[in-house]
Amino acid sequence: MRSAPALAGLAALSLMATACGGGDGDEGDGSQEGTLVIWSDPDRSGAIQEAAEEFAEANGVEVDVQNVSFDDIQGDVVNAHQAGNAPDLFLGAHDWTGNLMRNGAVQPIELPSDRAEALDTTAVEAMELDGQLLGVPYAQENTFLMRNTDLAPDAPETFEELVETGTELKDDGEVDEVLSMAIDQEGDPFRMNALMRSAGGDLFGHDGEGEWDAEDLRVGSDETIEAMETIAEYGEDGEGVLRRSIDTENDAALFFDGEAPFFIAGPWNLADANASDVDFEISAIPGFEDGEPASPYLGYQAFFVTEGGANSALAEEFVVNHVTDTEFVLDLYEADPRTPVQTEALDTVSEDDPNIAAVAEAGEDGVAMPNFPEMGETWEPLGVAQAQIIGGEDAREALENAHEQIAERIGQ
Repeated sequence: MRSAPALAGLAALSLMATACGGGDGDEGDGSQEGTLVIWSDPDRSGAIQEAAEEFAEANGVEVDVQNVSFDDIQGDVVNAHQAGNAPDLFLGAHDWTGNLMRNGAVQPIELPSDRAEALDTTAVEAMELDGQLLGVPYAQENTFLMRNTDLAPDAPETFEELVETGTELKDDGEVDEVLSMAIDQEGDPFRMNALMRSAGGDLFGHDGEGEWDAEDLRVGSDETIEAMETIAEYGEDGEGVLRRSIDTENDAALFFDGEAPFFIAGPWNLADANASDVDFEISAIPGFEDGEPASPYLGYQAFFVTEGGANSALAEEFVVNHVTDTEFVLDLYEADPRTPVQTEALDTVSEDDPNIAAVAEAGEDGVAMPNFPEMGETWEPLGVAQAQIIGGEDAREALENAHEQIAERIGQ
């Protein structure tokens, strides 16, 4: 088994555990007496179960990791919490934090300074809201540029250079697409953010301390409109580099089949990239020549402790001392290779796989997604507007309409 931090004295806590509900470990049932129940997506549940066995043995409890679709975990936790049948802790995304807090579904966590200092500072700050730490992060995800080095030996320094290189290859009949970047009919704000911020646009403004300001919605601002007008020059009515026919169902295939020299990818594409026949390298998404650096969204995977759970003391001890443990993070990395935010773990995996170091470097100009509740109301209207603009519709009209929809949803 992997080594775990010392957790002496916790066994007695397990004797106080009472059930919030029963479960068979397969269908997302709530806490069980004497059992620490964790909800995870199927990709990581096995690794969590195996890595947590030593914790369970040291504390005289069982650890039951139950499979729940990642897309369903947030809503299911809120509903289960209201019904009094929630898990003790669960895996989730940092941008859920505000909604979970608003629904009273998570409890604050006290993270000792030595544990916090072992983690990336931005990752820890992304889990904070109203001065409270509401989850413990273990991995970062951000988009980056993957390029076929046989077709494009050098990393482009600007988006214009990328387009020039890809266009020459397309004109010569070597590729079908200049760039594989998922747009879809509904848009993809997560991927689009890097280019939008390079061109001067933004989703929300910032307060005097540089923090995201939920009351300063920027979707319909002149700056964001101008940014999307710049991006539209590469859309379907422009150079045709960005197209709605490219989505998450075919974007990777275009690149791995050699039909595109460049690919806006994420860590979820690394396993397939390593298994492919394509010689590739990873670099930062290039920004516009006259713009700011491209700034991809940074997302964080984290563990949350459910508010009021029967085993909440054990659950907090698990996330404080186990989720921050190097060997535990490495176990999760083996199951789902995303950039660790625990420094020692990142150093370890970077030595074995330089691509992970390259992904982390590609996120250096990134910005953590807002974690307040209003963030969740932006995705659909903004994505649709961006897709419309790529398709040739007027940027001002599309974004002002999206701004109004979002403002109404968040009560502005």
